[in-house]
Amino acid sequence: MSVEHLEESEATTRDRVRDLIIELGPITAADMADRLDLTSAAIRRHLGALERAGQITVREDTTSTPRGRGRPAKRYIATPAAHKPAGEAYAELAVLALQQLGAEIGPEAVEEFARHRSADLTTRYRDAVEAAGDDLHARAAALAHALSQDGYAATSRPIGAIDTIAVQLCQGHCPVQQIAAKFPQLCEAETEAFADLLGVHVQRLATLAGGEHVCTTHIPVTIPTRAKE
Repeated sequence: MSVEHLEESEATTRDRVRDLIIELGPITAADMADRLDLTSAAIRRHLGALERAGQITVREDTTSTPRGRGRPAKRYIATPAAHKPAGEAYAELAVLALQQLGAEIGPEAVEEFARHRSADLTTRYRDAVEAAGDDLHARAAALAHALSQDGYAATSRPIGAIDTIAVQLCQGHCPVQQIAAKFPQLCEAETEAFADLLGVHVQRLATLAGGEHVCTTHIPVTIPTRAKE
């Protein structure tokens, strides 16, 4: 293999590692090696390069699951630098347009724009979510799959060890992140669209636009009952 082909292969594999961290982070090196069928040495090499590039960072494993002796496993998350910009010029133009809209008509005009986007999202994903049936786990998974097809790198994860009490919908990428950072109404409208699609009240816990490594939406599945006094 020529040097050029070797470098291209390395870059492609590094992109796969980065994209997996964006989608599933926080994630351990061992889990990445299993999922990507790479050796521990290869994973360490790519993680080192991504860290030096400022595209990933380490989050110590704070789970309560015993791991025996030794330090907690390192889990990797993506930094803002890891996300492919959706066109700097486009984002700047969109921000300027919304700022102008708000200045000339008022803040309610921006909110109305966000509501229209929420309605568009609901219409776009309605069929996919409805086809999953009534089970909230299946509906959340269907929504995550539909979002991923549009570039959101979304996953759904059950929360709760025995009886699942909630599902977390995580979006590792946001095509409008730069715009939403200036106009959080877009995040609020997106949350409303998720609630409409899933048929339950949901809560946005974190957003990429707010500086977190992932957008996280809490979806209640069952309501815990109080123990009888």
